[in-house]
Amino acid sequence: MFNEEPLTPNCESVRESGAHACVGISPFNGYYTASRIADLVAWAKRSFDYYHFFVPDAAAAYTLEALGYEPKKARQKARRQGNLVYNKISRALAEQGVHDAKRHILDSARLDTNPRYRELHAEVTGLFEKDEEFRTETMGSSEWVLAKRLPPGCSPTPRQRELAVRYFLAELPLFLDTPTIVGRPSSVFVYHQRVTYLERLYQGELARRPDLAQGFLVVAPDEVTPDEDRSEMVLPV
Repeated sequence: MFNEEPLTPNCESVRESGAHACVGISPFNGYYTASRIADLVAWAKRSFDYYHFFVPDAAAAYTLEALGYEPKKARQKARRQGNLVYNKISRALAEQGVHDAKRHILDSARLDTNPRYRELHAEVTGLFEKDEEFRTETMGSSEWVLAKRLPPGCSPTPRQRELAVRYFLAELPLFLDTPTIVGRPSSVFVYHQRVTYLERLYQGELARRPDLAQGFLVVAPDEVTPDEDRSEMVLPV
């Protein structure tokens, strides 16, 4: 059903433990259809001792602002889309006989009350503001966040980059140390694409390194059509 590709030998070791997976489900990404989410739920339930699905719903407002939405409208649109994704995951879990969906979904509301997540987020935000090397490295992630969402031939402005990187900073704690956030011995973060920044992160090339109990796993079907991997964000009119 899915191909699995660990980013590093350590990521492979973490995957082999089967202790935990944190599956990233991006709002506004056409790849995550109801059927795709159902397949991912079945895969995670079969492959790991425990699992969560991460929905960066509130953080998606930063990307919408970068695309031109007013802050209030961006928050409203992100919240609506987050609810749609949350419900898709809940239905897929129920179909697999998992009825305590809230325990398996990490959305912004849940993470905002998690002390370890808050600690890590404060750490990476502080590094971003004070450490020039880390800031430069992480600003590059805004290119990935905005990829396919700007009109062809357009490069992001400095303001757009500053907003888009906030989305990535909200995700970064889960790339660094999901085990201590969710109380599991080890964890792989699961996404369907390779990201240059994350490859460098897990190879230990950046100013901040992930915990050794943290891995990253690229999980995708044999083929993904362009329509499946499209962005659903649009510029406001």
